[in-house]
Amino acid sequence: MQVTDKTRFSKDPRGGAAPIDMAGDRGGSASRADQSADGADLASTDMSAEPSSRDEETQAEFSGLPMEPDSEAIKRLEAELADARDQHLRLAAEFDNYRKRIARERAELTDRAQAGLVARLLDAVDDMDRLASAMDIPVESLREAVTLLDRKIWKELEAAGLVPIDPAGEPFDPSQHEAVSIIPPPNREQDHRVANTLQVGYRFKGQLVRPARVQVYSEQGHA
Repeated sequence: MQVTDKTRFSKDPRGGAAPIDMAGDRGGSASRADQSADGADLASTDMSAEPSSRDEETQAEFSGLPMEPDSEAIKRLEAELADARDQHLRLAAEFDNYRKRIARERAELTDRAQAGLVARLLDAVDDMDRLASAMDIPVESLREAVTLLDRKIWKELEAAGLVPIDPAGEPFDPSQHEAVSIIPPPNREQDHRVANTLQVGYRFKGQLVRPARVQVYSEQGHA
C-alpha cells in the first residue's frame, strides 16, 4: 500500500495518533508566531503613541507648581521679616534681663561673703573697744592684750583666705613685688633677690590684694 500523505503520526498517550508537522510546517508556524510577537513588542514600544498622561485635559497638572503672585510674595516676606525682628527684640530683652540678674546675684554673693568676714571680726572689734576704754592698764598687760588681739584678728583673716607676702631673700617677682629701692648685692648669687621687705603684701584666696614693697639687690642698677 502506498502512502501519499507525508504527515507523520506519533502515538498519543490518550490513544489515537497526532500528526507531527514536517520541517516546512514548523518553520512556517514559528515564523508566524515570531512575527506576531514582534508586532506586539513594537506596538508596546512605539514612541509615536502618546501616553494618557499627555492628554490635553491632564497636561496642565504636570506643567509645574502654580506661581505665587508678586503682591502675595511681598506680603509673606514682610510678615516673615516682622516675625524675625520681633524674635530678635525678644531675645535681646531676655539677654539683657539675664545679664542684669547675673550682675545682681554676683553682687549679692560678694555682699554675703563680706558680711561673713565682718561677722568673724566682730569679736576682735569688741575686744579692741574694751581695750581702748581701759585707761589704767599696766604696760605689760596692755602689751599682752594687744598681742592676743593681733593673733585673734589674724586667725580670722587667715581662715577667710588672707595670706601675707614677705619675700625677703627670695627672687624678685615683679608680678608680686614692687621694687622701692635698689642696692648692690654682696655677691653674684644675691643679684635680683629681695634684700628687705618694706611693706608686707597680701593675697586673698590666690588673688593679689596688695604687692609687697621691697628693696632689691641689683648689679646693673635696676630690678
